[in-house]
Amino acid sequence: MKKKVLNVVVAMGVAAVFSACGDDPAGPAPGPTSSTSNDPCANVTVLSDAWLFNADKAYLIYPDGRVTDAAGNVVAQFVDGNVVGVDGGQIATGVDVGALQVCQVQPVGSSADAVNPNSSAGVVGPNSSDAMLPGSSAGMVDPNSSAAVDPGSSASVNPNSSAEAESSSSEEPYKPIGNPEEDIKNYPVPTLKNILGNGTSGWNTRYWDACKPHCSQTNMGGKEGTPKNDTQEEYAASHYTARVCNINDIEIPTFTYSKGLERYWIDIQNTPNACQEADPASGGGFTCTDMAPVAVNDTLAYAFVAGSDATTSCGKCFHLQYDGSFKDADGNNAPKATHKALKGKHIIVMASNIGHDVKPGQFDLMVPGGGPGIFNALQLQITKPGIEWGATYGGFLTYCQNNNKCGYDGTLDCYQTCVKEMCDAAFGDSKYPNLLRGCHWFADWFMSADNPTYQWEEVECPQYLVDKYETTISTSIETNILYQSDWSKYKGGDLITTDACSKTPNAQGEYCDPDQLAADKAKTY
Repeated sequence: MKKKVLNVVVAMGVAAVFSACGDDPAGPAPGPTSSTSNDPCANVTVLSDAWLFNADKAYLIYPDGRVTDAAGNVVAQFVDGNVVGVDGGQIATGVDVGALQVCQVQPVGSSADAVNPNSSAGVVGPNSSDAMLPGSSAGMVDPNSSAAVDPGSSASVNPNSSAEAESSSSEEPYKPIGNPEEDIKNYPVPTLKNILGNGTSGWNTRYWDACKPHCSQTNMGGKEGTPKNDTQEEYAASHYTARVCNINDIEIPTFTYSKGLERYWIDIQNTPNACQEADPASGGGFTCTDMAPVAVNDTLAYAFVAGSDATTSCGKCFHLQYDGSFKDADGNNAPKATHKALKGKHIIVMASNIGHDVKPGQFDLMVPGGGPGIFNALQLQITKPGIEWGATYGGFLTYCQNNNKCGYDGTLDCYQTCVKEMCDAAFGDSKYPNLLRGCHWFADWFMSADNPTYQWEEVECPQYLVDKYETTISTSIETNILYQSDWSKYKGGDLITTDACSKTPNAQGEYCDPDQLAADKAKTY
């Protein structure tokens, strides 16, 4: 089914009806195979134990915060008692799951098969002793991992497997909403030493072009600085390739079989880049929006950057500590209140791009609203007319420094307010809440600091950044996924693959069976 998620959300309405449907929320409730017609759970797709929300429409709230409709389509997220639509709009507040009926699914195997919510193996239902409050992402499962279950399937699907459904678009799959501010709570906070005066000096610039990350391209074709995939060992050691998403923020492969795959020739090819290769461009690869910066606490944050090819490479991480100044400071150009407010804070950054115009020691911070730079796929995602995007190099803050807003020597409050207003205007009503969150982070945590300086050192990558960086699809140097010039219609779930080809030719020198390959190429998303 190809329901429009937005229409489903609107149908729920702000005054959504809540139904307890039972006095004992922990009591048994039949799963979707039950024939109990009077039970509202009987006609609902139950992926794991969940609370029944709005019995008339049979919406379910899961422990990981998903809100699905009767068919299993994700239509909203539950966070701290609030139901928030996929577009970021508030749908309902003050929801008490303790007052709601539980819809159960029959467990597979014995009780020993139960899954811990912090494991990537699955999702725990609300009746489990290991269940957690919905809206906390400790029970989140990466929908693109091999442990994720498609709503229309009873088993996990490996996207690199040859097994696939006849139609990849027959159902609306589970689309990750993503909430890095919740995800970050599942990871330990590193202990960082003070490196002011002890490290190597550098400075931040900023950008967000939304392009497919440079580190999503392998070194095929001799691309310098990109992840190497000559052997599986070196590919894994470099953290694979960086995740890449389509225009709808759903992860897609970083590489596939070649576009020119045919009977007598076989190779692999990078998936198209929305900034360069795709035709139309909106069908190419984009930066996944959950790679926007996130605060760990008041003095530590994580982010992704473009680094200099002279000082970094894909998948490397660096600890920066801000020193209260900025790149062009001198006797006539003193540090601003923004730089002073940032002093002492730490950030750990991971290179997902290599900027050949980035200088040694400089890290070009990926921040929504930071300006697109030379490329710009962001305006393929955000199409609302009349948005003021600010400077090509510098984005919202540079605009606030000019145009009679705050001036070059404005106050901290003026810069923060101006930037956040521009964030709200650009991203506030978009379907990309992580862009709004990351843009606000720049104003609130980063103090709207312009090109601040720091001391820096290379460090081991925190697992949070690794998990946001590594592709969950193209994890092997082998692939059987077929090339697509337009990924915009891919909604998750099974990928179009082929078993028609082999790297070892037959006696006739043929790599691919032409009839089977033609049939597989005819499939569409």
